[in-house]
Amino acid sequence: MNIVILILLAYLLGSIPSALWIGKLFYKIDIREHGSGNLGGTNTFRILGLKAGLIVSIMDILKGTAATLLPLLPFFTDTNIHPLILGVVAVIGHMYPIFAKFKGGKAVATSGGVLLAYHWPIFLLMLLSFFIVLKLTKMVSFTSMILGVIALVYTIAYNVFFEIDIPLLVVIVLLSSFILYRHRANIARIKAGTEPKVKWI
Repeated sequence: MNIVILILLAYLLGSIPSALWIGKLFYKIDIREHGSGNLGGTNTFRILGLKAGLIVSIMDILKGTAATLLPLLPFFTDTNIHPLILGVVAVIGHMYPIFAKFKGGKAVATSGGVLLAYHWPIFLLMLLSFFIVLKLTKMVSFTSMILGVIALVYTIAYNVFFEIDIPLLVVIVLLSSFILYRHRANIARIKAGTEPKVKWI
């Protein structure tokens, strides 16, 4: 029963539509009706500005972090479930949120939050890589997909040279696949040369 409760809580945490709620509460805007219509940090930056974009991105990161850390709560410390399972469930909740008609974000920030909770060095690597690749490409979507590749290379190297962590490797492959799948429309625009580019970096 505790495992079922944890999975449900992880999904509900991931389902919190940060961009939708911030837009409606403070800007009286349904962000789904503007820009790409995506409930993520990138569209929030584009439509609502820097402050709202940062808040939404941080909230989305923390959803993944909180879900992954759920087994540390006193009621669940004896529950035999790998924290990465809960992290993946939260990412699924972010992509298909029950609070927003199952149309959510693209999994990047919440995936980062999962890694922050479970293996913080890879989160820092992803954060640094994000700004470097974004500076070079000016495309958030392309940068997000490259981060999946970097995370995979890092995790393979970590397993080979430091410590074998097969669950982490499996989850990295899974999260990277989520990110690629959710960016399939962006991939088409990149090929066509019509993908929007950021100007603030």
